[in-house]
Amino acid sequence: MEGADLNLACAWALVDGLVGGGLRHACVSPGSRSTPLALALSRHPDVEVHVHLDERSSAFFAVGLARASRQPVAIACTSGTAAAEFLPAMVEASQSRVPLVALTADRPPRLRGTGANQTIQQIGLYGAYARETLDLPVPEAAGQEAWWRQAAREALEAQRTDVLGPVHINCPFEEPLSPSAGVELPSTMHEALDLPVAPSADLTPEETDRLATMVSGARGAVVVGGWPGDLTNEAMFWAQTMSWPVIAEPVSNARVPDASLLAGQSLLGSRAWVEAHRPDVVIQFGAAPTTRATQSFVASAERSIVADRWHLDSDPEHLASWRIAVDPGAVSGALRDRPVEQGGVGVAVAGPRSTDEVDELWARRLLPPPQDWLPAWRDGDRRARAALDDFLDGIGEPFEPRVARDVAASIPDGGTLVVGNSTPIRDLDLTMAPRDGLRVMANRGASGIDGLVSTSLGVAAVAPGPTVALLGDLSFLHDVGALAWASHQGTDLCIVVIANGGGELFSQLPQRDLPEHRDLFVTPHGADIGALSRAAGANHLRIERAADLVPSLLSAFGAGLQVIEVAVDAAEALVLRAHSRRAVEAGLRDAPDAPR
Repeated sequence: MEGADLNLACAWALVDGLVGGGLRHACVSPGSRSTPLALALSRHPDVEVHVHLDERSSAFFAVGLARASRQPVAIACTSGTAAAEFLPAMVEASQSRVPLVALTADRPPRLRGTGANQTIQQIGLYGAYARETLDLPVPEAAGQEAWWRQAAREALEAQRTDVLGPVHINCPFEEPLSPSAGVELPSTMHEALDLPVAPSADLTPEETDRLATMVSGARGAVVVGGWPGDLTNEAMFWAQTMSWPVIAEPVSNARVPDASLLAGQSLLGSRAWVEAHRPDVVIQFGAAPTTRATQSFVASAERSIVADRWHLDSDPEHLASWRIAVDPGAVSGALRDRPVEQGGVGVAVAGPRSTDEVDELWARRLLPPPQDWLPAWRDGDRRARAALDDFLDGIGEPFEPRVARDVAASIPDGGTLVVGNSTPIRDLDLTMAPRDGLRVMANRGASGIDGLVSTSLGVAAVAPGPTVALLGDLSFLHDVGALAWASHQGTDLCIVVIANGGGELFSQLPQRDLPEHRDLFVTPHGADIGALSRAAGANHLRIERAADLVPSLLSAFGAGLQVIEVAVDAAEALVLRAHSRRAVEAGLRDAPDAPR
């Protein structure tokens, strides 16, 4: 077998092995040294290849694909700095538990450290952010295909046995790289790999007793952060069965009716409200809370429990009374399955529980919170929601929190919202009303603004319904190059860009008092978003009245790549934010038990 044909045979074995582990999509950027990888991916009948000019955009597109499909996605590139372009997306994938497989072509090891063209040290390039790094042998003899196939298994096993994340397979090739004309590839050999799955951790009987003691009869609350799966059932259990208020972030996908509060961030943002309704216990699921108000609320409880095994550290300040490395379902499951004979003195029935749930609580001797605990939260929640909506509805000009609310409410059932970092995700957390049928995603692992357009395009490529991205203008401009490559791909995506002239999040932080505030932090750009969008081949519409956003958004669905620019007066928006907080405070002061 000729060297080039052997290169392709080994690359084929690697790709076929990855397909056996569930890989169905690959993002490829052009290059010479990666020819065997590109051909193997392109010629495999079970892989859909997405070609991208820029490796950084390609990798973030793959993050979106993997988030939406919940399956491993390959990214492939040539040697040298092309591999370095993957680093930001590898970091995000590691931090947010996204299964990427980086396939980096390389020069043979004999050229490393010699100054050879397009040769860098690629082993260890992604450091601790890769779950596993494999440096494959240069294809030199028939039979080595088995080594490359085994590498696929090893990489996928490393990805599955602890928590999801990216892996790196470095693939060195000698020249020649282009195979013989008409070379025959083996038939696909892959079988579904019997890969190990990290076992779900359960509470021990002793931990279950401790948990029951902490929650029984307590004035408790639950905070639900970002999570790779669906936490709706858990939110329902704590809200309806345990009669605890649930504050669910949009990216938890548990902000649904009858479970999550309507205006949790407005309540937590009121110091007077929190002081008057301080919980005995707060249980936090998923990633660390996004907002400082939620972080302070968790810290304000007499006792706090952090239950999560997926994130690097969901208690970064180490304030929790108890940290449990379990999935959220293990906590409610432990209470449901607790033996009848254990502990407790009986239970009083209160709140909207079904007969089965009441029986369950009786059997496990779990006391509910005081009878006025949840009703007080729900009454305040209704008042805060009404005050917030009344204020937002009365604003004629575009205002970031209203934009976030209206976008989230307008996406049809089955749709997906990709939300940017900095201000957009916080405004969504503040104003999004609970609803069914919407999936919310964000790159909250490292919380950067890079690659957000590319990630949104990747989500849109496989998401079943309409996909909308809600981004700030700096995030949009940071990745605007992705538009040019995507405009001819037929992707159906609507990008709502909040055009407020730069990084206005810093106008809400202490940096606002620095004399260099605008130049170094806000960084006003002066870019013509419409001209850039049109030059990239995307349709563009500029919105200058708040009431025009929803009709424009609804007409954009199914119309290809759309950019809706929403013009926001940044200075006026800061004033409106202060007014909105006062409006909510006034609504809460009208509550019967409100502090005066």
